[in-house]
Amino acid sequence: MARRALAAAAAIAIALALAAPAHAAGLVAPGSQTIPPPGYRISAVHAIQVAKSTDQYRRERAKHRLTSAAYLNGPGRWQVSFFHDRREVVQVQVDDRLQAVVEAWSGPQVAWKMARGYKGAFGRSVNSPFIWIPLCALFVAPFVDPRRPFRLLHLDLLVLLAFGVSHFFFNRAQISASVPLAYPVLAYLLVRMLVAGFRPRPGRGPLVPLAPTWLLVAAVLLIGGFRIGLNVVDSNVIDVGYAGVIGADRIEHGRDVYGTFGRDNEHGDTYGPANYLLYVPFEEIWPWRGGWGSLDAAHAAAVAFDLVTVVGLFLLGMRMRAGPAGRRLGLALAYAWLAFPYTLFAMSCNSNDSLVAASVVLALLALGRPLSRGAALAVGAAAKLAPAALFPLMAVGGGARRGRRQALLFALAFAAVVAAVTVPLVPDGGLRELYDRTLGYQAARMTPFSIWGEHDSLRWLQMAVRIAAIGLALGVAVAPRRRDGAQVAALGAAVLIALQLAAGYWFYLYIVWFAPLVLVALFAAHPGRERREPAPAPAAAEPGMRRAAVA
Repeated sequence: MARRALAAAAAIAIALALAAPAHAAGLVAPGSQTIPPPGYRISAVHAIQVAKSTDQYRRERAKHRLTSAAYLNGPGRWQVSFFHDRREVVQVQVDDRLQAVVEAWSGPQVAWKMARGYKGAFGRSVNSPFIWIPLCALFVAPFVDPRRPFRLLHLDLLVLLAFGVSHFFFNRAQISASVPLAYPVLAYLLVRMLVAGFRPRPGRGPLVPLAPTWLLVAAVLLIGGFRIGLNVVDSNVIDVGYAGVIGADRIEHGRDVYGTFGRDNEHGDTYGPANYLLYVPFEEIWPWRGGWGSLDAAHAAAVAFDLVTVVGLFLLGMRMRAGPAGRRLGLALAYAWLAFPYTLFAMSCNSNDSLVAASVVLALLALGRPLSRGAALAVGAAAKLAPAALFPLMAVGGGARRGRRQALLFALAFAAVVAAVTVPLVPDGGLRELYDRTLGYQAARMTPFSIWGEHDSLRWLQMAVRIAAIGLALGVAVAPRRRDGAQVAALGAAVLIALQLAAGYWFYLYIVWFAPLVLVALFAAHPGRERREPAPAPAAAEPGMRRAAVA
């Protein structure tokens, strides 16, 4: 009971801070290799012969000596696996009735189903060109200035959309093309944010040259409503959101979160404790009934994280500028977040990645209040871990005067929130087990979703990038000496992008980690006045003033 009470108290604290192989699942070994199982037309031997007709098998057979095994994979389906040194190198799905190959995979796509390009596996209909392309157009449209076609903002927004080129190949299971195509986009954004952070320059022309304020308001409401509706009627919950619901259910029932997840989400306990605590209120309203079939809580949580980010961006714009200019900037930031396809992608996957965005936006909103800033960033760091890289930057904050007292208050608030959410959920194995299940697992796993995972020969370069990313995260704590909110946003985005460049696992959901900071840095560079008034005629100067000017 004491643990449950502590967990409930921690959940309330977070809410307040935010307001401020045969063993594989589903596979069954047949009883006979030569006799078809009941309800099947062909035997295991026959299924293996069908699988050997694939190009994937022939390629691997030319390189290795292979062994084979056939399993029942649901009604009317065989899975044939080919092994080299006990490692599965080819996997073939065979239709029993047609006696034909349905799927055939080799290389990393054997172990990583998410690399197989299954239609709708991530985000469902958001990947449709009938949704994606209009969103891309809406994302850019209000910020296009026909009088200045070559202004830098146009290029910046198009580069943010350029992740779609990599995504196109990912959806077609061509990860050898999709993975390297993401890195030039990340590299451009890193350089762009470093320039905006260290040498900011005013943007050319008004941020929203043509669209009136009322149209921005209407667009925010319409696009926001569309996103929520799409989440309800046509979105899916990936393992990330599923993990949040499972963890919340375990907290509510007083059970350990770490080390106890089921086989259908074996590594779902890889996130920080704040992640599972934040799902508790949603799981209380929409209880989990077990399995993948009752995940309304995950949908609700994803929508809530998204809305917190939208509201935070609007308030941030109002804080950065006074009066109508601030409201217009806030509307522009909220609109851009809602129209950006990758924020909808994260929301339609019902992942927890918008929680990171909400955390960093609220920390930026509290830039002048070290306690609130530390608490907000701690929530993201204790949920998804990556925001912890912003600790040095956010500890010193912004403005010309940044002292030790401010950094100390920030660190105290950060540590207090992290401790409050961690202590109640420490497993029986202690902090060591907690580390092994979270950071340890994340650091050790090998994936094909980074150039480092695809090319072992580049590990030396990855180490160099990691060292540079750490140096950047530490360096922005001391330079530049003078910085405003837009510069802090740019530097924060640069740190998160550098972290992703160095990571062994990268995915499109991570774009939303830095997207709000990039938008703030880009948009705040443009003048507050949307309409330039003609300059008044110069007044006649007095004789003394003329002499001073000449001198």
